[in-house]
Amino acid sequence: MGRRDFVTGVIGSAAMLGLAGIGATTPAARADSPGQSPNTPIYRALVPEIFAPLPDPADHVPAIVVGSGFGAAVTALRLAQAGVDVAVLERGSRWPSDPWRDIFAVDTIPDGRGFWHRTTFTGANRIPVAVDSFGGVLDVANYPGIDVWRAACVGGGSVVFTGVMIEPEQRFFDQVFRGVVDYREMHDVYYPRVRKMLRPSTIPDDIYNSPAFAHSRAWEAQARAAGYAPQRIDGTWRWDVIRDELAGRSLPSATVGCSDLGNSNGAKFDLNQNYLRAAEDTGRARIYPGHRVDTIAAEPGSPGRYAVTVTKLAPTGEVLRTRTLTCDMLFLAAGSVGTSELLVRAQATGALPNLNEHIGEGWGGNGDVALALPLTTLEVGTQGTPSTSRILDETGAPVSLESWFVPGTSPFDTGLVASLGIVLDDTRGRFVCDPDDGRVDLLWPPGGAAGYLARAREFNDTMSCHCEPISRPDLEADASITAHPLGGAVIGSATDEYGRVRGYRNLYVMDGAAVPGSTGTVNPSLTISALAERNIEQIIGSGG
Repeated sequence: MGRRDFVTGVIGSAAMLGLAGIGATTPAARADSPGQSPNTPIYRALVPEIFAPLPDPADHVPAIVVGSGFGAAVTALRLAQAGVDVAVLERGSRWPSDPWRDIFAVDTIPDGRGFWHRTTFTGANRIPVAVDSFGGVLDVANYPGIDVWRAACVGGGSVVFTGVMIEPEQRFFDQVFRGVVDYREMHDVYYPRVRKMLRPSTIPDDIYNSPAFAHSRAWEAQARAAGYAPQRIDGTWRWDVIRDELAGRSLPSATVGCSDLGNSNGAKFDLNQNYLRAAEDTGRARIYPGHRVDTIAAEPGSPGRYAVTVTKLAPTGEVLRTRTLTCDMLFLAAGSVGTSELLVRAQATGALPNLNEHIGEGWGGNGDVALALPLTTLEVGTQGTPSTSRILDETGAPVSLESWFVPGTSPFDTGLVASLGIVLDDTRGRFVCDPDDGRVDLLWPPGGAAGYLARAREFNDTMSCHCEPISRPDLEADASITAHPLGGAVIGSATDEYGRVRGYRNLYVMDGAAVPGSTGTVNPSLTISALAERNIEQIIGSGG
């Protein structure tokens, strides 16, 4: 087999499951499809913790936080520290960590632990693959033209992301937020506040020089050969655990290309180890896994209070109970898709009729493009997950490339180096709801990704000028998925300048739905967290 054929084969199989395949679902699998998995007895034996009886929140709670990702965790902690009792409602399970239990599946072998109540996934070759239906950690919302990855577990996106924490350049931040949010305030106060909690850092040299990061060293070499100076980037990784993996003291995970479906050994410093733990330690915040929020509404006769319809789910998808909770303050932090769905549904059905015309608007995929190149070195090793470096190009629309990884690799299939491209792009979609059945769809412009796909490919080509080209150009770059959904309830439009939903008291948006479709050529987790810190401080300080 020639090198070109080998590279193409790798991309078309296991590698592209991570770059473009996991994110695609068949139309029939778009809706949650709970059903008893044939592997449930195996999961029950492997992870008995998630089958334990689930606690129930009280009928009335002073504050409800919907979701448990970055914005939710920040909100829950700061409310609890201010003396407010908080119920955090999360549809997914709370997965434990263990250095030797293979709790999550390897990223390239989809099963129920990995995916949220799906029966079919379609990879890059568009051939459907059967998956057992179970309540795994990663969900995919499939819309015409774009598939959106979203978390379904306690800890939200912090469990399934690659740990990258980058502060955007001020000129890009200001272009996105248009003066609604003061960059200097974020830079001086709120970004540092988040860093203190999440402790991001660059990869240590001893780990960087290990065989697991040969692909990262090759990526940097190709970037330098193309005339760029790679800059190391921060990640929320526990480098001591990664050293344990390399030394055989922990089951390999982050060092063998696992991240999209979590890291069972705690290698990723996810929210369960910081914000959420600190919130629970106050005694004021409680987390309720297996609680899916279906609808929100103003409570009749009680201005400023809200009714929240909740379905309690077993990990198998079985409905255990449906009930309505009430709260004095409602904080929406279910991710861009989840928060937007709740709001546009409430508007369309008349449950929250005073929501303004900007609800559902301003959605973007952060300009995400998955990119691939052949390796130009014979040095081999597994492909470690942590992204090590970044380069930026402003000869056209600003675009960054981050060193990425091929999921689930072995030393025998590293013929590929991957990048995540993020383009500063203004393509936007809008969520809409059919009031008759409550179904929410995303109106994404036809060919909406074409412009930023071309720009990312152009930048990627500058790194490939000395490489043998990939024989399948369509596998070189893919913008049909995003793991960084943003917008739908944009700050300063659908909400005021601090996330208060216009038209209602005590209703707030605290997550990526508030971000105007982009975080300026960087991954959004740090900005979402800092924005939540900023907003909740003002909300608490002003009494609401």
